[in-house]
Amino acid sequence: MRICRFTTGDDPEFGLVDGEGRRIVSITGDPLYTKIELTGQTHNVDEVRLLAPVIPRSKIVAVQKNYADHAKEMGGSVAEVPGMFFIPNTAVVGPDDPVVMPALTSEVSYEAELAVVIGRMCKDVRAEDAASVIFGYTVANDVTARDLQRGDGQWSRAKGMDTFCPLGPWIETDLDITDLRVISRVDGEVRQDGSTADMVHGVGRIIEVASQAFTLLPGDVLLTGTPAGVGLVEPGQRVEVEVEGIGAMSNPFVRAEP
Repeated sequence: MRICRFTTGDDPEFGLVDGEGRRIVSITGDPLYTKIELTGQTHNVDEVRLLAPVIPRSKIVAVQKNYADHAKEMGGSVAEVPGMFFIPNTAVVGPDDPVVMPALTSEVSYEAELAVVIGRMCKDVRAEDAASVIFGYTVANDVTARDLQRGDGQWSRAKGMDTFCPLGPWIETDLDITDLRVISRVDGEVRQDGSTADMVHGVGRIIEVASQAFTLLPGDVLLTGTPAGVGLVEPGQRVEVEVEGIGAMSNPFVRAEP
């Protein structure tokens, strides 16, 4: 089942997307908290504005250097225990929303990632039980200010600035994530082309380690790391990120106005 969040110009709504990604059937309420009931209204996807499918009410938890090839290109290695950092929910935007590059950074990079949406409150989840707390999966672009990442020594500013976490185009609730292609394109040119099969720490392990440290809440999002091929983006370019089995979204990158 594909669940989207969208607007026709009024208040945001949730809907179910057909298998071809062309039609939306509206549903009542927020499916994270209420039973899914159809309203009977339908829309064409290309006639609505897709929004980020979830705005975490609590937190985004991201895993660093979870693909060996990416860790190598960044001059490091994959840790025995997944290294994690927080991203504020104010960083979230949706498909086609501009990623705004503020004046305080001159080196902004893209990172295509599989994102996990938590479905219920949980703590101390075992890796083998992780599927029971997952609501579904979506696509993320973990935008990064590389110069701030180097200079700060920790990643709060580099990863957490407004608009730096596009999510979309929808949530897929039924997906085998064992071996899915993870792709990024800049102005149509492929820059990353990896597979979730190459993640060192799988989703179960990530949830296990995260939930040992802090309670996960419905709507929390976990970013699972990015494959090799990251690079810089210039203002005016458009970055598309895609995960096989979910879909693709793209965002223009723009320089903040003085």
